[in-house]
Amino acid sequence: MDFTDYWQYTDIITKSLFFALFALSIVSWVTGILRLYYSHQLAKTVVVDLAQQIHNQIPPTLQASPEERRLLTEQMLLQQIGRYRYQSEQGLPLLGTTAAIAPFIGLFGTVWGIFHALRSIGDSGQAGLAQVAGPVGEALIMTGLGLAVAIPAVIFYNVITRMNRRILYRANDIAHGLLGESMRPSMLANSKATLVEATGAKVTDSQVADGKV
Repeated sequence: MDFTDYWQYTDIITKSLFFALFALSIVSWVTGILRLYYSHQLAKTVVVDLAQQIHNQIPPTLQASPEERRLLTEQMLLQQIGRYRYQSEQGLPLLGTTAAIAPFIGLFGTVWGIFHALRSIGDSGQAGLAQVAGPVGEALIMTGLGLAVAIPAVIFYNVITRMNRRILYRANDIAHGLLGESMRPSMLANSKATLVEATGAKVTDSQVADGKV
C-alpha cells in the first residue's frame, strides 16, 4: 500500500490530524529559522546598542546627583535587558507547544487508525497476519509523523534558548561594565563638553561631579 492508497483509506479525522501536523511542522520550521536569525543578529548588536543607550542616558542625568545618576542608569539598563529578554522569547512558546503536542496528535491518529483497521478486519471475518499487519502498520504512520514534527521543534527550542541565555548573560556583563564606565570623570567630562556645545552654557567639572548642572 503506497501513500495514495493509504490516503484514500483514511477517514476525515485522520486527514484532519495529518493536516494539523503538517501545519505545525511548517509553522515550527519558519518560527525556528526566524528566531535563530534574530538571535544571531541580537548577539552582534547588543554591545553597540547598550553603549548607545548609555551615551544617550548621560546628558539628561547631568543635573542629578551621582547616586541618582547611577540609579537612573541602572534602571535604564534593566529596562533594556528586559526588552531583550521579551524579544528573544517570542516564538519559543509556539515551538515548545509544538514539541509537546505533536507526538500526542500522532499517537491519537495511530490509535484511531488501529481502531478502524481492527473494525474493518472484524467486519471482513479474516484475522490472519496478512490482514492485520498491513492496516495496523499503516496506522503507525501517524506516530512517525508526530515525532517528525516534534523533534525539529525540540531542537530549535533548545538551541534558541541556549543562544538567548548566552546573549542575556553577555548583556548583563556588558551593562555592568558600561555602568562603571559611565560614572568615570572622563565620561562625565565628555558629556559636559557636549552639553556646553549644545547650550552654550559654561559648566565646571565640580558642577558635573556634584550634579549641579
